[in-house]
Amino acid sequence: MGRVGVRPSSRDADRSGWLRGAPPPRWVRVLPVALLVGVTAITVASPRPLDIGFMLGAIPPLAVLSYGPLATAVLGGLAIGLLNVPAANLDRPGNTDLLTICFVSLLSVFVSYVRSHRDAQLVTERTVAEAVQRAVVPPLPERVGPVGCVGLYRAAQQGTLVGGDFIDVRMSRHGVRAVMVDVQGHGLASVPTVVSLLGAFREAVLDEPDLESVAARLDRRLRVDSAAVRHAELFATAVFLEFSCDARSVRMVACGHPAPLLLHAGRAREVEIVPGAPLGLGLTDLDPPKEATVELRPGDRLFLASDGVWEARDSAGTFYPLGDRLGALAEGDPAGLPGRVWADLVQYCGIVLDDATMLLLTPEPVPPEIATPSC
Repeated sequence: MGRVGVRPSSRDADRSGWLRGAPPPRWVRVLPVALLVGVTAITVASPRPLDIGFMLGAIPPLAVLSYGPLATAVLGGLAIGLLNVPAANLDRPGNTDLLTICFVSLLSVFVSYVRSHRDAQLVTERTVAEAVQRAVVPPLPERVGPVGCVGLYRAAQQGTLVGGDFIDVRMSRHGVRAVMVDVQGHGLASVPTVVSLLGAFREAVLDEPDLESVAARLDRRLRVDSAAVRHAELFATAVFLEFSCDARSVRMVACGHPAPLLLHAGRAREVEIVPGAPLGLGLTDLDPPKEATVELRPGDRLFLASDGVWEARDSAGTFYPLGDRLGALAEGDPAGLPGRVWADLVQYCGIVLDDATMLLLTPEPVPPEIATPSC
């Protein structure tokens, strides 16, 4: 099964954010050339001189938006040359007009030089930032043991790949273990907590014998991290899953997080599970979360979503009906399900203000004669 990347679409970012440093759209690059060709065609076709030479003064500044200094200089030179070609049929410009366009052209070349160097620096910084963010929360593998994985993540803070949610799927000697965590808050301010909890989970899945112990490890990690910060009140909701070695059953523990949805034959139902307290409040020792076990049938899939999906609302304040819509959206390629849910969510709500994370897990049962007691 393929996967949907857990990062924002760079194509969408380029379309909506070119004024913030993304590459300009094609029409911006075409505009100065089109203006030069258009003025030339109009004046040559006119039977009498036209006083539209002033329009050529806009070509160098437009070229700055998308061209380097050399191309800007060439376009500026062509504009100046066109003013002095008799065949162009332009009214003879005065010396002041000609000097003004020459000055604008030289200034545009300088601005283009500065912009191109800053763009190169921005590309380097963006590449480094993306590499660091992917190292913090790497993309999901397409498959972990007998379980297919498809994840999608959309950060609330524009231009970032990580925020206050994370998902992970790992193999352990007890089976395939998965987690979805939603940290208090969103955006880059939550990243240190995400890194700490993700590291704690990856260690716990190797050592702890059950999901309750894994949840307790993350709860302790969060309490230790927030103890040094006065009035931190740091907490996180989480849901943990553990597939048996033969992928015929799954155990679940929820800590203040919505239960997974079980998909089968085009229908979605919420798994019955008693949620425990959120992580970080110090209550898991007093009232540990209750584990629930679900027997899996061929074709069963589990869909997990963070609060950014469950609690998204439309303009009237109505919550997004994930459970009602998921069955219909599940038809088609399973790898595209999180993307279809995201598109439907944006259409329903318009703007999603919180980090939105989705995880689709597709277990493929292993024949009993192949399965081993320990993975």
